[in-house]
Parts: sequence; C-alpha cells; structure tokens
Amino acid sequence: NREGKMSLLAWEKETGIKLVQINGQRRYGGPPPGWVGGPPPAGTEVYIARLPQDIYENTLIPLFQSVGKLYEFRLMLTFSGLNRGFAYARYASLQDARRAIATLHRFQLRHGCPIVVCWSTQKRELIVSGLGASVSQQELEARLHMVTEGIHSVTLHDSPGQSQAKLAVLKYRSHEAAALARKALMEGTPMLGKEGIRVDWLDPQLKKKLQLCEEEPLSSRVQGGESLAVPRPVAPCLSLQNVLAYLNMLCWKHRLRTPVFMTKCVQVKPNGWQKFWYQVVIPGCPVPISGFTWVLSDMQGQSEHEKAKVAAALHILYVLSKSL
Repeated sequence: NREGKMSLLAWEKETGIKLVQINGQRRYGGPPPGWVGGPPPAGTEVYIARLPQDIYENTLIPLFQSVGKLYEFRLMLTFSGLNRGFAYARYASLQDARRAIATLHRFQLRHGCPIVVCWSTQKRELIVSGLGASVSQQELEARLHMVTEGIHSVTLHDSPGQSQAKLAVLKYRSHEAAALARKALMEGTPMLGKEGIRVDWLDPQLKKKLQLCEEEPLSSRVQGGESLAVPRPVAPCLSLQNVLAYLNMLCWKHRLRTPVFMTKCVQVKPNGWQKFWYQVVIPGCPVPISGFTWVLSDMQGQSEHEKAKVAAALHILYVLSKSL
C-alpha cells in the first residue's frame, strides 16, 4: 500500500504531528502537544474495529478529533505495515468518549465498510497455559519481568486439563501493558523456556473456575498499591554457572567476547529484599547494558551479588535473542 503510506508521511510533514511506533503499534499523543495537566480519568478510551487495512492516521485521527479532544490514539500494525483492523482512541473526558461512540459507531469510512466504535473493555488479565509442572512462582515472575512491563500480579495454578502442567494468570496495571505483553508472549520468547505455551486473554468463566479450585493460590498479592513480591525478583533456583555458561556460549557463537559483570547494592528493605544495580560490558557490543533487579536474602548458599548476576544474565540473553 505505497500510496497510502506516502499520504501518511505527507500528512505528518504538513501537520507536524509525530507518530511513535513501538511493539506493533503506532501512537499519537499520550499526552498530545499542548496538553496541560495529568492524564484523563479511567473509562475514557474507546475501541475501534473493522478498519480497512490500508487506512491510516491521516484519515483516522482527524475523524476522531472531530467529535472531541483526543489524549491518545493507538493504531495496531502488522509486520508489513498495514493496520491490523483495530485501534484505540482515548479522550480528554467521558463526554467526548460518549460522543465518539454515538457519532462514529457504524460510520462508513468507505461504501460498505461501517466501523465499530464502542467502549474499550480495558482487559488486563492474561492466561498462560502449557507451563511445565516444575516451574516456580519466583522463576516465572523473574522471567516475565525481563520480557514484559507493568505486571501487577502473577498467580500459578495446576492446569485443569493437564496433570503434568501448570497455567498462570498474569494481571497487568493497564490494558495497554497487557496487550503489549500478550503480543510479546504470543510471538514466542526463550525466557519461558518451553514450546507449546499458549497465551490469551483470561476468560471470566475460567477465572471463576480457578478461584474455586484453588483455595489459597500462590499469588503476588498487592497491598497499598505495592506488590509484596518486590518488582523484578530474581529466581533463586537458577544456577549462576548454568546461566553464564549459556550466555558465554551465545556470545562466542556470535563472535563476541566474555561478558564482564558489575553489581552494586543500592537499597535494602526490612523484609530482606535488596535492590541491585547491574551493568554488563560485552567486548564487541557498542554499549554496555544496565538495569536494576531485586533479590531476596534466603540463606540458600547463593550470594545476593550472584543472584543479581543471574538477573543481569537473563536480561542480556533476552536482549541478544532480540538483536542477533
């Protein structure tokens, strides 16, 4: 669709609007230029579906701006650059969002192509099935934190349909975070370590069934808005030697030299959690890779610095798997 893409580029240049593309979606605003104050209240986002795949923001944004003030517009994209047939528009107020639904639902962008405009369901929970029976709560959380953002809680359950498997319910802090996580996990990641894993939105009926089956599920419960399982814990069951051996093998395979790790404890909590900063330099890579992780002092023989190195190594494995 070269003509449509060229029209989009011309519109961007003419209006000065900047669209940011990341993780399979292209975003306008959030906040838009000239926005004053905080984000709009919850419930101001509408869901837009049945879009022709060669329609882009140069048509959609002016249309949805015509009924109210837009805070953000997100268009979902395919790898080839076509839209995936749906988008999200977040308005400045509930009144604007209601007006968009009343005015634009069944609006015909083209003859015979009425679009759907309705309230965004704001789904935030995913179900991951097909996990190995031996997977642990902390190991799963540590790996998920490496490949997704905005996790609110993770709950492990025995799989109702498979005796030697587990499933996990992932709850995210926003629908956007959950949608991005779903896309990342559906595309496959070596961080979960098993083929045949399925990821989908959590069905309400399955959620009720799991709640009945599991009287006391292992869960990262939240109090006062903060997770008790402090963000980005490192899995204690992972051997530093094994992780480093795999990382070194991957580096050698791609003609990189042995990584050099630096770790520093920057915060200690009364409950035993410690926050570590880490930086990894890989000779042959242009820039070092750094980040933060939390580890728990549990007297199991592995030092806190070793656990921080495990988290760093998992991070590097993910980065290398995406870039090499």
